Amino acid sequence: MLKVGITGQSGFIGTHLFNYFNLIKDKLIVVPFDDNFFQNSDNLKSWVLECDVIIHLAAMNRHADETVIYDTNIRLVKQLIEVLEATRKTPHLLFASSLQEIRDNKYGKSKKEGRQLFANWARKNNAHFTGMVIPNVFGPFGNPYYNSVVATFSYQLTHAEDPKIDVDGNLKLIYVGELAEVVYKIIMDGTTGDEYPVSHSSEKKVSEILKLLNEYKTVYSDSGIIPILKDRFEVNLFNTFRSYLDHKNRYPVCFQKKIDNRGFFVEVAKAEIGGQISFSSTHSGITRGNHFHTRKIERFAVIKGEALIQLRQIGKNEGMNFYLSGEKPSYVDMPVWFTHNITNIGKEELLTFFWINEFYNEEDPDTYFEIV
Repeated sequence: MLKVGITGQSGFIGTHLFNYFNLIKDKLIVVPFDDNFFQNSDNLKSWVLECDVIIHLAAMNRHADETVIYDTNIRLVKQLIEVLEATRKTPHLLFASSLQEIRDNKYGKSKKEGRQLFANWARKNNAHFTGMVIPNVFGPFGNPYYNSVVATFSYQLTHAEDPKIDVDGNLKLIYVGELAEVVYKIIMDGTTGDEYPVSHSSEKKVSEILKLLNEYKTVYSDSGIIPILKDRFEVNLFNTFRSYLDHKNRYPVCFQKKIDNRGFFVEVAKAEIGGQISFSSTHSGITRGNHFHTRKIERFAVIKGEALIQLRQIGKNEGMNFYLSGEKPSYVDMPVWFTHNITNIGKEELLTFFWINEFYNEEDPDTYFEIV
């Protein structure tokens, strides 16, 4: 059982690695890291001594003064090396560098020099080192105006802002979930290398990305229709876009109820991509769910009875409560990395309609249990 520590654990990539590793606790144990450890050498030493593997992500990406970026990133690298030498600890060290190494900017320079400093330490101490050179990373919960153009565009489109393209270049991209799988494989295989290029999984022009995100806003955000998603990249991009929606104020979304002398009719889900449709009956006081998905797109629609749907983002304490009624049919879509459940809070039977974008597969269910 390997003990893995992640500097920058609270950041975008760090959060996803932390959550991903916690899904495979039988293989890895995460040693929690706090950013304040870099302000306290004793805490940093204690943390290093616990780790069999260290993934160094902590870095500054943006600042008005590029010299501050360079100085901060090199300082963090040197601090970690000093503690490693002081403790004589030689964990397998993974460093997250960037394709920006080849660019003429202080951030890229700090990444390249930081990787070289770690490589020198590893050679000197006969330690395992993997200097990952990573393409552009995107995924849910990234910081707009900081982590990626995908995060910025998604935030702008879901917050009534107008995205602008500065340079319509080609981006080599990897989804953060795919990156987590790469890092896990490196750790388990013991892969090393002073320069280890991480392959991108897709390549898109900035304008192509914005075009797709605009379609998601028009088709899904504005109309509630699940759009056509042609491949895994588009599923990942759509789930990234969805993570920036204001879930608290968006749900529940009411259906249009068409009434005539026969009764009423409600269109529950319009989906351009197929998927699986099911429904359930739930007795009074019973709760279903308490699980989350990392890739699936799912809709819960209450058509009879009274229900409480609860959501909570993995790693967060605050949840959201949504009350739905068959008297006013409505739905809630489940964001990825949000554990969710549904409870019959009424006295009569609860009927719920479910739509999900892929068939259930027992060998790859993408369903992880955690109480809301």
